[in-house]
Amino acid sequence: MRTLKVATAVATASVSLALLTGCGGDSGGGDKPFDGQSADDIAAKAVEATRQAKSMHVTGDNRLENGSTVTIDVSVDQEKNCQGTIRTGGSQADVRHTDATLYLRGDEQYWRNALKQQPDAARKMAPKLQDKWVKMPANDAATAGVCDKQGLIAAMDEDKSERRGMKRGDTTEVDGKEALKLTKKGSAGETLALYVATEGEPYILKTTTEGGKNPGSVTFSDYGKPVNPEQPPADQTVDMKELAGKQRA
Repeated sequence: MRTLKVATAVATASVSLALLTGCGGDSGGGDKPFDGQSADDIAAKAVEATRQAKSMHVTGDNRLENGSTVTIDVSVDQEKNCQGTIRTGGSQADVRHTDATLYLRGDEQYWRNALKQQPDAARKMAPKLQDKWVKMPANDAATAGVCDKQGLIAAMDEDKSERRGMKRGDTTEVDGKEALKLTKKGSAGETLALYVATEGEPYILKTTTEGGKNPGSVTFSDYGKPVNPEQPPADQTVDMKELAGKQRA
């Protein structure tokens, strides 16, 4: 569905901007976390640790160029089990992925937005779909986004040509955990920041983009915590493929 794919792309973009630039730059010195390691070494370790984590909880928001804001709050693991909520354009959708099946539960505005390229379908189907758990087709593109932890991390690390010029900052706290802040000025004048855990595994705890066209932040937590979404009750579930077939009949 278009709305979910947009939300996924925007959340991913915020993470990617900070991470892809996360190499090069200053080396540490003295009695500091990651003593003697350059920014590129620290960022590379953070990406790898996050890649290896069995699960994580992702929350964040980004402003689109049209002025609207996308907010994502999702827990996901390496097996693509996931559950959470996405809000954008005045609409909301809950998402669950379990047993290799994606389910969405959106309000009427969500489905009207998602089906706006098909006005007749939107008019007929949106009221029937609202607040129901909709079983999506197995090949729906949205599945490859918000519920694909490994794909998300791969997207962060895709363009290694941008790995230049990150600077080490001071240590700070992210949700009560100590983090080293790495920063860089982006090509459009935005300030990018990456926060890396200094204790235990060097997980990514937060990324931010300040200024520019798409400001926002993404926070990562609950690393390794099980993600066990329940399959929606049958009497609250609608099969999108079957419903679409009935509409065409």
